[in-house]
Amino acid sequence: MANTFVVGIDLGTSNSAITLLPLETGVPGTVDVVQVTGPNRVEGRSGLSSALYLANSSEFPEGALNLPWQTDNPSSVVGEFARNHGSLVTDRLVTSAKSWLSNPHIDPRSAVLPWDTELPAEEKVSAVEASRYYLEHLRQALTHAHPDSSLDDASIVITVPASFQEVARNLTLEAAEAAGFRDVILLEEPQAAFYAWLHRVGDSWREQVSPGDLILVCDVGGGTSDFSLIVATETDGQLGLERVSVGEHLLLGGDNMDLALAYVVQGQLAEEGHEIDTWQLWALVHACSQAKVAFFSDPSLTEVPIAVPSRGSSLLAGSLSSTLTRESVESMIIDGFFPLTAIDDLPSDDAAGLQELGLPYALDPVISKHLARFLTRSLATVQVNEELASLAESHGEQGFLRPDVVLFNGGAFKADAVRGRVLELLASWIGEQGVRALEGDEPDLAVAKGASVYGQIRETGEGLRIQAGIPRSYYVGLESSMPSVPGFKPPIKALCVVPQGMEEGTELLIDGQEFGLVIGQPAEFRFFSSDIRGGDEPGGVLPNAERELVENACLQATLPAMEGFAEGERVPVKVNAVVTELGNLQLWMLHEPSGERWKFELEVRGE
Repeated sequence: MANTFVVGIDLGTSNSAITLLPLETGVPGTVDVVQVTGPNRVEGRSGLSSALYLANSSEFPEGALNLPWQTDNPSSVVGEFARNHGSLVTDRLVTSAKSWLSNPHIDPRSAVLPWDTELPAEEKVSAVEASRYYLEHLRQALTHAHPDSSLDDASIVITVPASFQEVARNLTLEAAEAAGFRDVILLEEPQAAFYAWLHRVGDSWREQVSPGDLILVCDVGGGTSDFSLIVATETDGQLGLERVSVGEHLLLGGDNMDLALAYVVQGQLAEEGHEIDTWQLWALVHACSQAKVAFFSDPSLTEVPIAVPSRGSSLLAGSLSSTLTRESVESMIIDGFFPLTAIDDLPSDDAAGLQELGLPYALDPVISKHLARFLTRSLATVQVNEELASLAESHGEQGFLRPDVVLFNGGAFKADAVRGRVLELLASWIGEQGVRALEGDEPDLAVAKGASVYGQIRETGEGLRIQAGIPRSYYVGLESSMPSVPGFKPPIKALCVVPQGMEEGTELLIDGQEFGLVIGQPAEFRFFSSDIRGGDEPGGVLPNAERELVENACLQATLPAMEGFAEGERVPVKVNAVVTELGNLQLWMLHEPSGERWKFELEVRGE
């Protein structure tokens, strides 16, 4: 049976949203997300705070956290009340689960959240499980709002950062399946924002974008900053779009701004003789986050009162009070995160030799510098790609890939002052002509709407589709074939198995080359990637993987032996790479004489 509607989901670091687009009308609508907003109080909101509160068994009366579809007195709650109440009981609050999915140092399936708290291990959850909570709530809210719609008749699109590695992408799919969604399609968030803009402005988009224009999608959300470049092309008179570069994964966004504002207020309180503890600081961060949203949403606001509670007292009886002004907010955010830096002033990566395990936040908080590095590295990416060489010539004369227009996305860009500063920054790099901001954007709900618009294009085959493919090249480690030497370990080589830009639903065979696959005994398989080596061809071998690439996964596995080969013997195989329609990467090792095959996913599933 053909699908009748599309569901688009923005699974955000700080906030999530869900949209429904009936294919009959082609108009995406935001689903009202029913959620707990207080004990025994349930209300609808346009989105869902990506926060999970793990309540103590005796903390609330029976049924106080029940949703319309629940009767089992749940001990956990997600959404608005989870974030608000959790800001006062931080050792039971789970946030930033999306960032933990991409943390290479902590197993995303291990129950370690809330991180760095004294909560018993059996009461904690994993990043995958927390993501499942959010997605399951969105699914139930959709069913509640549209009881006549069945997911059996829907195409499901969930967005992820363009910079997400395959491990995080596949963990997102895993959480979605556990939440009751099937055959999920993943879409990069900057692309979703652009699809939403295309749908919003309709045919008039051609009045804002011309063939040859390079479009910067600048997405600063609650927990991450995501950059992408899309070029407008023209073939036989037909306009097209191609995504040519994506940025690195940056844990830098609205959360950093909230903390910075909290430090401002903490300083004000200290001047008045009031010192606050760590618990109060995190409550203050939450209050500053709400104040920031208020300033961004209401340009007429000049100041917002801030209350900091004390332990063991009511909010009014024991709180400290202060004020945040619009001037201090804009000064901290604009001058602190978006200063007018030079194009060659790149982020500092200096780090202490010993660090706490936790989220790998960006070491340099200056978003201006990260944007400079993205544009500089993007030029290096297209210069080594023969198909994009003309783009490097037309837009790379200043040593970086120069955008012509910019599309803003994310809550930070609801503030005109922040948008204006980024335009001023780009003009300082480019020259008097500067860049144009695309009109008609919707920074807060665009990603969810764009996801459903993309699903509609896939279902109907009608509409302009961004040509994207895999955003980075992928490699598998190769052991060097050379004599052993005492005290010297040969470098691991890297075989390019998936080139940057390989399209979903395609595969390639590295023909004419065979490699030795170890079977019947434990062996180590290492996977690498690069987002700047766009010119590497399948079958190409790099001499030193650790020096030139980013390692994504190291898998210890024992492949079953096969008849005719002894345990530990190397079987001659060819490598067949597959990118599925859902965007998953698979590697098949083929022993052609016997037809035997072994499959690897470019992820770590723990089996």
